[in-house]
Amino acid sequence: MALFNKKKNSPIALPEKLPQHVGFIMDGNGRWAKKRGLPRSFGHREGAKNFKKIVRYCKDIGLQNISFYAFSTENWQRPKDEVDTIMELFREYIVDVRNFLSENTRMIFLGDKSVFDDDLREKMIRLEEDTAHYTEMTLLMAVNYGGRDEIAHAARILAQKAKDGEIDPKDITEESVADCLYTKGVPDVDLVIRPSGELRLSNYLIWQCAYAEYYFTDVLWPDFSPEDLNKALIDYDGRSRRFGGV
Repeated sequence: MALFNKKKNSPIALPEKLPQHVGFIMDGNGRWAKKRGLPRSFGHREGAKNFKKIVRYCKDIGLQNISFYAFSTENWQRPKDEVDTIMELFREYIVDVRNFLSENTRMIFLGDKSVFDDDLREKMIRLEEDTAHYTEMTLLMAVNYGGRDEIAHAARILAQKAKDGEIDPKDITEESVADCLYTKGVPDVDLVIRPSGELRLSNYLIWQCAYAEYYFTDVLWPDFSPEDLNKALIDYDGRSRRFGGV
């Protein structure tokens, strides 16, 4: 696949075979703002703008499944004004998403929706239901999400089924656990991209990232560009994925 980069006036050769699922840990908004002497909330607004740009580019180049770590279960511990800004941006996104996402893009929210206000939770559920049949691209957004919390949630579902006599505990498999995760039916993550210079997964899709490749960059999320994504995809294409084999 060759794309034309108008800015550089030269072609960019991307791999013919792209990852099935690319996960983004959107990190560095606060530091981006601090470097410019601005409130952290300004960095989150710039990060939200860049999120839309990267999603559009992912769709343009044909990525099938993309997920974004937007707000973790631990992020509630941040200052109230910062949390309020993130929630405001999330509300704006929910309202605008039908215009922002063209048809044929499926939307899935990962995480515990019960903590959100009734109107917001209902909008999230309705959006998931209305786009469930779309197949061109699946966009997953992790809000109030934690990887360990997700696995505990799946364990509770299986435990209840065992208690009700629907399953025998000895018959529980990796597949039955995966079927109880928020990502049911979505391929596991092939490539995790984390901007900002941090070198950790931060409790993001830890089950689904069991065999993922990691790509770290010092670029802060508001500055993360389509060109930076190209570099990550090209780097991924050069790696040998043996999944335990030789």
